[in-house]
Amino acid sequence: MFSAILVVLAAICLLATLVPLLPFAHGMVRSFDFGRLQVIGIATLVIAAALIFGDLRGATLVAIGMAVVAVGIQLVHVLRFTPFWRHQTVGFKGDLGSAATISVLACNVKQGNHDYQRVVDLVRDCKPDIAVFMETDQGWNEALRPCLSEFEQTVVQPQEDSYGMILASRYALRDAEVRFLLNEEVPSISCVVTLPGGRDVRVIALHPEPPLPNRDTLGRDAEILLVAEEAQRETLPLLVTGDLNDVAWSRTTRRFLRISGLLDPRQGRGLFNSFDARYWFMRWPLDHIFHSRDFELVTIERQRFVGSDHFPMYYRLALTGSNGNTVPDAPTQDDIEEADEAIKTEMGRDRPPAGADWED
Repeated sequence: MFSAILVVLAAICLLATLVPLLPFAHGMVRSFDFGRLQVIGIATLVIAAALIFGDLRGATLVAIGMAVVAVGIQLVHVLRFTPFWRHQTVGFKGDLGSAATISVLACNVKQGNHDYQRVVDLVRDCKPDIAVFMETDQGWNEALRPCLSEFEQTVVQPQEDSYGMILASRYALRDAEVRFLLNEEVPSISCVVTLPGGRDVRVIALHPEPPLPNRDTLGRDAEILLVAEEAQRETLPLLVTGDLNDVAWSRTTRRFLRISGLLDPRQGRGLFNSFDARYWFMRWPLDHIFHSRDFELVTIERQRFVGSDHFPMYYRLALTGSNGNTVPDAPTQDDIEEADEAIKTEMGRDRPPAGADWED
């Protein structure tokens, strides 16, 4: 009986490992990208239990074999987000007093969360140069107004469907606009921030659709990849941030990095799991910042719980024009073709975004 339980658990882990390898942009497949850490944990427990309590024959050895394969495949995806991997973004070691730096706070507040003061206190404690808030309805817009009055400029797009967004900047903005890239209900924000000293940085804030098991993920994937193509053409130093509803190691995020040429400062440093803030055993990295090779990393920090299902993320980067960063992998022809196809398909559809009624 004990061996049978181990075999079943190991088989589930192996299945959960193999499903996301399928080349299908559907929520039923892509959702398995999220729980890689949990699969590693369960498979490791299976191996340990088999070695300690099993008879190391027959079914027990089969269970160990399946669990080892599952752990090995999962580590290929997540190992780059541990200190065992090289840094993709070099750490800044210069003088912060004289450096051109920019700090960003990205916070999915969760529309149904009404702990407004926690978020206000966090903003005032962190004092970011740029603050990006997602899932902001009119209630959040009003609650944040006193706090955001401390910033020089704001771009505000409150919505009642969990896709509202606010960007606040302590520095002057130009070319600031709310954009609906592929869906008239899913906004993003693009702007150019002028840092002290006159250097310009483009910031793009995103919150694409979440994956659902009953529909495809082209809405999310196409928006992410469309921004990747924009980033590839951008001549200014660039930051892309937000809740991308996709994990750092996914097929789409890896393709985004190759096409855009941007870097992920978490690589070689840690996972920085930002969701789900309510359950320690169900967490993965959903909130991101990606940057052009012009930056070096000063700090990256997961912030305290603010009542949302996401932890806010704080980043500070130095604009150095660094040549010490890793050169990202070049996109393949398949990357370009599949991105173009996803964007073309999504542009030709008219449908409500996923999850718009979750807070009703």
